[in-house]
Amino acid sequence: MLAEGPVPERKRRRYEPYHRIPDAYDRRHAIVSLHAEGWNAKSIAAYLETSRFTVHQTLRRWVGEGVEGLEPRSRARKDGVRKVDLQAIAEVRKLRENPEIGAFRVHAALRRIGIDLSPRTCGRILARNRELYGLPKPTKEQREPKPMPFAASRRHEYWTVDIRYIDNDRVGGRIYCVSILENYSRVILASGLSQTQDLTAFLMVLYAAVRQHGAPEGLVSDGGGVFRAKQAQQVYGALGIDKREIERRRPWQSYIETQFNVQRRMADWHFARAQDWEELVRVHDRWVADFNYQVHWAHRQRTDGRQSPARSGVVGKGR
Repeated sequence: MLAEGPVPERKRRRYEPYHRIPDAYDRRHAIVSLHAEGWNAKSIAAYLETSRFTVHQTLRRWVGEGVEGLEPRSRARKDGVRKVDLQAIAEVRKLRENPEIGAFRVHAALRRIGIDLSPRTCGRILARNRELYGLPKPTKEQREPKPMPFAASRRHEYWTVDIRYIDNDRVGGRIYCVSILENYSRVILASGLSQTQDLTAFLMVLYAAVRQHGAPEGLVSDGGGVFRAKQAQQVYGALGIDKREIERRRPWQSYIETQFNVQRRMADWHFARAQDWEELVRVHDRWVADFNYQVHWAHRQRTDGRQSPARSGVVGKGR
């Protein structure tokens, strides 16, 4: 007699056999994905119906070259060396720990240490790493470009100042970052951490900026009380600074608001893990240096090698 009942359902394969996957990149990615899940080379080779040599070769290329190692290789002879090497992969792995850092900031960080990878390549490496190791992706804020009322046409025409709260529940107390940006070059002229957001903290940072760079034609801020204080007004008058304010509920009019968003991506992950005040200061100082000397979006189209704010050649001295 024949047994009656439903036909047993066959399990679907997650991946076709290796040589049946049409795209070479997808074939190698299947090997790397299974390896990341804990499969050994023998099991991968058996499941994908390929040789252990192919599995080991693919994994070596992944370790040595990252995403580019999964791409098909031309058999034609090429001059020079591949850009994605072990050092680049190691540096990207360090940077990827910060979930808010994106492709452009990875590109900028690598450029500063002499590794020239395009933002697109950095994005592919980040995406593949985050996919394989289950790391979170950076949050995206979609904003339409708006006209900036304080766009500078010359250096030191406008500076912008603002105070940002830093989140850290380990050090204790409130922590604020007071920064002054030069609108034309996008250089952070002066910046400091404070446990208060009072007039003294602001004037100390303003003094540091003026002492090193001279006075600007205009200083832009929001309507915060410390920027409107009587003593601050006296300082503006003595230095001949035209004090300006952005409109209420329009933070996008402040150039430094955008730069603080960059700070969020570059430094907040490290700020939150600082164990004491000294470490907070080190994170802050490293952010200022990286921000000023890494490639900046505003200068990305320049072809003279001066793509960072500090090297843009437009800082100079104010009045």
